[in-house]
Amino acid sequence: MSYNIIAYSIYGVLMSIVIIQVGKICYRNGNVFVASLMPDNLKLCTYINKVLLVGYYLVNLGYSVYMISTWNAITSPHDVISNIASHAGQIIMLLAALHYINIAGLQLLFNKQSLSKF
Repeated sequence: MSYNIIAYSIYGVLMSIVIIQVGKICYRNGNVFVASLMPDNLKLCTYINKVLLVGYYLVNLGYSVYMISTWNAITSPHDVISNIASHAGQIIMLLAALHYINIAGLQLLFNKQSLSKF
């Protein structure tokens, strides 16, 4: 079996676990966060949180597949570890950036709406 197939398999399993676990955590905690921003309409909060979760999964799965297409040929066990670590790190950094952008965007959106009521 080639090193590329081994690396793709390990990367796929690792990123699936990371994406699913982080998605569950962000969904659970995000529900509380969105509900605190808009306590009057909890049903809308749930819908917003579900849309954010679907978007999260789509972006991360798409980016993970795209990252595999950018890999060079893997010729040694060192390259396997190096490629998996660097590409997983890039995706995890993207996760963090998207998470903070979502938090800031929701905070700004709901604070503007609450200020415009006065």
